[in-house]
This record gives sequence, C-alpha cells and structure tokens, in this order.
Amino acid sequence: MSLYLCIDDTDEIGSKGTGELAQELIDATHQQGLGHCSGITRHQLYVHPDIPYTSHNSAMCFEVAIPPQRIGTLLALAQQFLLRHSAPGSDPGLCLAPKARLDERILTFGQSAKRRVLTKADAYRLAFELGLHLSEHGGTGDGVIGALAGVGLRHGGNDGRCKGQLAVPAQRMSVAELSALPGVDQVRTIDGEPLAPDTPIRLTGKVKTVWLNHANTLLVVPQGNDWINAQAAQLKAY
Repeated sequence: MSLYLCIDDTDEIGSKGTGELAQELIDATHQQGLGHCSGITRHQLYVHPDIPYTSHNSAMCFEVAIPPQRIGTLLALAQQFLLRHSAPGSDPGLCLAPKARLDERILTFGQSAKRRVLTKADAYRLAFELGLHLSEHGGTGDGVIGALAGVGLRHGGNDGRCKGQLAVPAQRMSVAELSALPGVDQVRTIDGEPLAPDTPIRLTGKVKTVWLNHANTLLVVPQGNDWINAQAAQLKAY
C-alpha cells in the first residue's frame, strides 16, 4: 500500500527544521522495518501576515510503501515523534493519506494553500470527506493546514523542491550521466523539455532537483553556449 506522510510547523527559530525532522522520521520508520520511504519534497505555501510560520511556511512530504497492517504502528510512531521532537511554541500538524483515497479535491486544496489563507476547519472538513488522518500535536495546531496541503501538492506531481543537494562527481556531465545518478529521475529544461542524452551540462553552485511529472527532476537553463543547472532564484517557483 502506498501513502503520503506530511508534517508542517514543527520548528521555531534556532531549532531543528521540519525537513530535518522529516528525515529523522524516515530513519525511524526504516529502523523499525515498517515500510520503505521515498525522498522528501518541500512545498512552499502562502506567506501572509495572518499565517504564523517560522521562516518560509513550507510543508515536508514523503511517500511510504507499507503493508496495510503496519499503518497503525506508523501512525503511532509519527504522532509520538512529533510530540517528543517538535519545538516548544510550534504548531505541528500531521497528515497520513493513502493514495487510493485521494481525488481532485486534495489537488485543489494544495493549490489554494499557495494562494490564500485557509483555516483548520477547511482542512479537517476535507480530511473527513476523503477519510484521511489529520491531527495536531501542540500549540494552535495550525500545522494541519500545511500538512494536508503538502499531500495535495506532492500528489499533484508538479510542485516542491527535493530535500538536500546532489553529490556530483564532475563539474560537467552529460544528460545521460546525470540521469543515472541516485536522486535524479530525469533532466529537463526550465520549460519542461527533454534534452538529447549526450548534451553536456555544466554544474555550478548547489545542484538540486524539483518534483516535476511525479519525478525527481534536474532543471537546466541556457547560459551562453552552455546548459547549466537551475539556480536558487529559478527554483523558487517550486
């Protein structure tokens, strides 16, 4: 069975970030043999004075392939993990969402959370309609909004920056060589177009992927006569 696990608003300034906690939760899931987890995607949500957040208002989501009989154990692990490790003063939210229960409504909710202020009531209403687990674990619990939105954005397949950066063995590699690296499913231009496998790419700065077409995607842009990996300013759209 495949499901999404998303957390939001677990940190305060100076504490571990939500992305770091998500990775530790993945590690704990693997250590207990509960299932196999994917990499983490970071989903940027609406920044507005009416929305409290630590630094960027982003949710962290990953997928878990798990036997159905272990879902209850995973849920208990995630809830206890947030209670123990979320920063004092944070407003943590958790969503556990089987893929088979999702429809267009979760996609709409995710996109809405990037453009306008939503409420906990909005989130709980949709979670109830879809039969998803949504829970708060401290503070105001407003993190449930981002946790549900992160699921929708991940499920939509075209939003989110993948956590971490790639370790590349050379500063110039072909599209085929890059596509063979762990953590890279495809290489695309900033407009989403593929390049010939032998196209050379010059790698500079932090080399990061985004979630595009349901895949870890290295975006590249033209620079003079070269193609280079997309830089931070160009990745902000994700």
